Amino acid sequence: MFWVATTTIVLIILTIMASMGFPFNWVFYVTVIGQFLVVYMVYKVLTDNYETDKTFEDFYEDHPIGRTGMVRENG
Repeated sequence: MFWVATTTIVLIILTIMASMGFPFNWVFYVTVIGQFLVVYMVYKVLTDNYETDKTFEDFYEDHPIGRTGMVRENG
């Protein structure tokens, strides 16, 4: 989660810098850094050693479907 938070903060700062009229070279360099951070963040998230027992049948945890035992009536 560190890389997700860092990338988010850098890109929010970039947006603020661009809207406040910072010099182009500053905005450009932060944009390039932000692009590298996005690529690195995606790599770190996809290669993270995370395991779960959830499957696609679980859908969303807050709204499980298929395993509730509820009967749907046609009508």
